[in-house]
This record gives sequence, structure tokens and C-alpha cells, in this order.
Amino acid sequence: MRITPLDIQQKQFPMKFRGFDVEEVYAFLEVIREEMEELLRENATLKENVQRAESHVKEYKEMENTLRETLMTAQQMVEDYKTNARKEAELLIKEAEIRADELIKGAQEKVIKIHEDIVDLKGIRRHFKEELRRLIENHTRMLDHDSYREGENREEVAE
Repeated sequence: MRITPLDIQQKQFPMKFRGFDVEEVYAFLEVIREEMEELLRENATLKENVQRAESHVKEYKEMENTLRETLMTAQQMVEDYKTNARKEAELLIKEAEIRADELIKGAQEKVIKIHEDIVDLKGIRRHFKEELRRLIENHTRMLDHDSYREGENREEVAE
């Protein structure tokens, strides 16, 4: 059973022989009633403060959860970006390696073609030299033959 300040104020005590001083009892009850009213007001204020504080704590916990979720999402996004960047870098490196291999292969093929052309040109040069030598030899023989014939003609004319 809860006692209210009103219960204290309205409480009546029966009188007995050689009992308490009634004025003093009622004065004391009045002090108790006032103290109890003050305590009840203070208790109500504290309850309101607790409710407000609990409400704030609840809000802060919700904000904390939201921030935690946001942070986790941001961290996941960062990890995803890192993973994607790594994959892109690996892909670019592979593409560059393939392109470099193709360029090297093309250059090697050009070197082989140039060597083949050099060999062909050397053959053509050798053939040209031989043809030129034959031509010179033929012309030399013709000149020698002409000189010989001129010498015969001179001997015939001198005779």
C-alpha cells in the first residue's frame, strides 16, 4: 500500500491517557507530508529525466547502428574498388604483355624478312656481277677479236 502526502495529512490518531503531544505529532506529520511531496515531485522529475535520457540513448544507438552500417558499406565499397582496380591493372598488364609479344613477334618477322631480302639481294648482286663479268669478257673478246682482225687487215694491206 502506497502512502500519499494526503494520507499523512488526514491521518487521525486516537487519544489515550498520557499519549503524545498532539500538536507535536501533527507538526511532525506535516513535515513528513511536505518532505514526501518534495520527494514525489523530485521522483517524477527524475523519472522524466530518465525517460528523456533513455530516449536520447535509443536515438544515439540508432545513430550508432546507422553509422556502423554506413562504415561497413563504405569499407565494402573500398574493398570492391581495390579488387576492381587490381583486376583492371592485371588485365591492362596482360593486354600490354600480349601487345608487346605481338610487337616483338612482328619485329622478329621483319628481321627475318630483312635477312631474307639481304640474302636475295646478295644473290642478285652475285648474279649481276657474273653477268657483268661475262659481258665485260665478251666485250673484251670482241675487242680482242676486232684488234686481231684489224691487225690482219693491216698485214694484208701492207702486203
